[in-house]
Amino acid sequence: MEKVHNFSAGPGILPAEVLKQASEACLNFDNLNLSLLEISHRSKNYVAVMDEARQLVKDLFEVGDEYEVMYLGGGASLQFAMVPYNLLSDHGSAAYINTGVWATKAIKEAKILGNVNVLASSEDKKFNYIPKGYTIPNDVDYFHCTSNNTIYGAQMKSFPNCPVPMVCDMSSDLFSRRIDAKQFDLIYAGAQKNMGPAGSTMIMIKKNLLGKQTRKMLSMLDYQVHAKGESMYNTPPVFPVYVSMLTLRWLKQNGGVDWIEKINQQKADLLYNEIDRNSCFVGTVETEDRSHMNVCFLPTKPEYEEQFDKLTKQYNLSGLKGHRDVGGYRASLYNALPLESVTVLVEAMKEFESKYAH
Repeated sequence: MEKVHNFSAGPGILPAEVLKQASEACLNFDNLNLSLLEISHRSKNYVAVMDEARQLVKDLFEVGDEYEVMYLGGGASLQFAMVPYNLLSDHGSAAYINTGVWATKAIKEAKILGNVNVLASSEDKKFNYIPKGYTIPNDVDYFHCTSNNTIYGAQMKSFPNCPVPMVCDMSSDLFSRRIDAKQFDLIYAGAQKNMGPAGSTMIMIKKNLLGKQTRKMLSMLDYQVHAKGESMYNTPPVFPVYVSMLTLRWLKQNGGVDWIEKINQQKADLLYNEIDRNSCFVGTVETEDRSHMNVCFLPTKPEYEEQFDKLTKQYNLSGLKGHRDVGGYRASLYNALPLESVTVLVEAMKEFESKYAH
């Protein structure tokens, strides 16, 4: 079977060995002669999966028991509402920066629940850069940022010193590079970009933020309820959590975040260098803010697009179509994408230039 190079922005590529293990578990999990999909989530075999999945997050982030890790349903989009529901007080306010579509949606949800101060936005240039030079007030309940802009391809390369609890949506660059996780009071991420299949969201929150609200809380939206239930207050997304556990195990066994960061840097450098060299393509993001996970680029002539699309099929390059808001191409370089796939994409770009550049 011919290899397909998967640059999908999400659900994204997963390690081949993880997919093999996951498929086997669908038929016979833990030598029970039962499928993972048909056993009780309260069985000791599955509780062990959830425990390991939660612990691996702490291990890879190098944090201790001051944090609680949860796996919930609803995607990161549900967290746009759960964050302010749990952290924004009745008469308080929250601070956000707007760096793209998902940050915009997070701001919209928070505004329904209370006062939101948008400190900075890059909407003026179609989100092709990360705002800088803003000041975070010390009287807000929390500050929210989005570490990587999946659609537009801009990434925060550093994070501000924050006088209040800092919340970050890391859905598309989770565990792709070393960060100081202890800077953050709450990190959340949809699994389907860099950790597992769609259907599960990881939340890591400092325990001292739990139970802060004075309002009556709906149980399913209350972090404290889910933390107390160890992600088992209701039936968790069993299969997505299992695959996420396998992926995090794969990452840790191969050398952790330090190991994958070096590979991700190689992939990004290789592709951006070709975009900058090649006369047929141009990048869309300010150089200093270019994402190492989602590389967006455009053809320099509109007629190139149809021609390059045909060539990508010949090279078995999949998932490269850019988001409709940007157009052109988007190559997602998630952890499981091998350097080989980026090399093949670069070869296709070079061949295209040799044939069509005038």
